[in-house]
Amino acid sequence: MSSKQRLVVGVSGATGAIYARRLLERLQEHGGVETHLVISPPGVLTIKHELGMSRSEFSRLADHVHSFRDVGATLASGSFETLGMVVAPCSVRTLAAVAHGFSDNLITRAADVTLKERRRLVLMLRETPFTLAHLRNMTAVTEMGGVIFPPLPAFYLHPQSIQDMVDHTVARVLDLFGLKVPSPRWEGMEPGAV
Repeated sequence: MSSKQRLVVGVSGATGAIYARRLLERLQEHGGVETHLVISPPGVLTIKHELGMSRSEFSRLADHVHSFRDVGATLASGSFETLGMVVAPCSVRTLAAVAHGFSDNLITRAADVTLKERRRLVLMLRETPFTLAHLRNMTAVTEMGGVIFPPLPAFYLHPQSIQDMVDHTVARVLDLFGLKVPSPRWEGMEPGAV
């Protein structure tokens, strides 16, 4: 068994594959976490379209890759110990499945296991505007202990690029798991600025 802590990373078909890529890169740099990746078929399409990467190229960013349809994988059991799970990006279809306990693929089953074991589940939800169904599903996941984390940029840090915004968001997500990576932090306004 690995001495490293484990983190599950799910990639659904919503826009924002750059967040998953950077999350996996930062975890490689961190070095203390074993990553377990699951990509949905729409996620593969989004990775190709947004990042210009093949499934195999993207998969090399993770320590272990699991089939989306393999609901018998290690991730499907609470006895497989992890820090938790991030779905980056998270589609509203995946949100709805998690909110209602539909464990019909390995992403939603692993999310369900994460919640039932009272581990940290972070859904980087990518949708706007929200319907009432989206809001109710976000409430349901939150009531079960999940964290809804839309990847919104922090303009107060004066980002100079998309990469700056992505890096800060990924660092904030990793903070939720107690994993610290270098990132600008809010240090307050200069005295007399207000």
